[in-house]
Amino acid sequence: MEGQAETRECDKGFSSSYMILKPEEVKFVDLFRILFSSSLENRKYVDSSAETTESFRQRWLIFISLVAQKFLMFTARPMSWMGSVIEMWLNLLSLNQNFFMLIINLIRGKAEKPDKDSAKFISFIGNMDKRTKLDSSIKPGDGCRYHSALAMMASKASYENRAYIETIVKDHWKVEQILNIIDYQEKATTQLFFLRDKTDDHDTIVVAFRGTEPFDADAWCSDFDLSWYELPNMGKIHGGFMKALGLQKNLGWPTECKEDENRKEPLAYYYIRDKLRALLSESEKTKYILTGHSLGGALAILFPTILFHHEEKLLLQRLEGVYTYGQPRVGDENFGKYMESKLEEHKIRYFRFVYCNDMVPRLPYDDKDLLFKHFGTCVYYNRHYQGKVVPEMPNKNYFSPLSAVPMMMNAVCELIRSFTIRYSKGPEYKEGWFLRLFRIIGLVMPGVSAHSTQDYVNSTRLGSADVFLLSEDMLP
Repeated sequence: MEGQAETRECDKGFSSSYMILKPEEVKFVDLFRILFSSSLENRKYVDSSAETTESFRQRWLIFISLVAQKFLMFTARPMSWMGSVIEMWLNLLSLNQNFFMLIINLIRGKAEKPDKDSAKFISFIGNMDKRTKLDSSIKPGDGCRYHSALAMMASKASYENRAYIETIVKDHWKVEQILNIIDYQEKATTQLFFLRDKTDDHDTIVVAFRGTEPFDADAWCSDFDLSWYELPNMGKIHGGFMKALGLQKNLGWPTECKEDENRKEPLAYYYIRDKLRALLSESEKTKYILTGHSLGGALAILFPTILFHHEEKLLLQRLEGVYTYGQPRVGDENFGKYMESKLEEHKIRYFRFVYCNDMVPRLPYDDKDLLFKHFGTCVYYNRHYQGKVVPEMPNKNYFSPLSAVPMMMNAVCELIRSFTIRYSKGPEYKEGWFLRLFRIIGLVMPGVSAHSTQDYVNSTRLGSADVFLLSEDMLP
């Protein structure tokens, strides 16, 4: 083991144990070798503090993770190209009203062409739900309900370009806006923006992390990565999400980040922390919330983890809440207990919203081999957008044969609802053809369309405010 340790490219002294998958190192023969041998020594594609993994199921899951990541790495460029083409076509149709008007405008030579940097350009995710206005019936005085509605709209906006965000935040939301795009390891997969909701009565900064885009292979690799690090007295934490937040290869989480000439953008955690320090120092009344959809939700809840680790007293004192939507699991049971204890100690609210059969909150698996567990207040909404606080969401692991038929039946009801909701709830809830197409895909793959931002925005607007009462009663 001593010789093996010398060959490792990273110093992982910051963690008490670890398992790191390296899909870039794996070869075709290696993939099958791991299924039939429990030894992890001298494996370039698995860096582990343990010498063996006895469970065949665990080796099978490692195999699946490596295959998925290898496939995503191989198809990264075609995926990116396909995503760009689809986005361009969607925006071409939108700018010219519809397909028939597009043909007419092309014949007349007056077709409006999309510009990816313009305020009119909408992302793939944004095309499923084009709403830009906040719900005027939900006021700042509504407390957690207002924050949850604002946070979800900010999470949705985080998928868009700079010009689009500036336009909706300033012109539609009428709040101050601060924008920066940052990335990790020279890949712009970690994107976020700040906005400041300030009136005479309140001053709240919202930090919104972007989630996983459908054609972003790097972000999907983070989702499929089963790597983990165990931090002393904290528990095991998902390695892929930690990397996206700014984990440094050879240093882990030092208190300060040294400048690196080869790094084009600052690491996410350190940039956000320093930015918040400066903003919060302007006024004692200023507080902030963290939010994100999908992968963005994972990053939002891991950010205070590192604040706890660094004992950032000011930032922890001013953190008013964490609101995540369709968030995957980020750590093991010990990590969950640690976080619940720390969040309660610092009186920080943490709401984890789950809509119906959304598949992402049910990943990675919650079992004895994968270790991952959810924690915090789970607010679960059914297809009628009726919410309730539950200790565990129904069907906690997505791939369950017993729940397949009920999920498909629910998907049928969601498709029918897409045609009727504008009449039952109002025109602002109308669903377009693009989202309906995903509802149809959801008939075969239940849980795919349930991850859309549309259903989470609807949940924050149509759901009862009663789900927040217990949390607000607990805090002074």
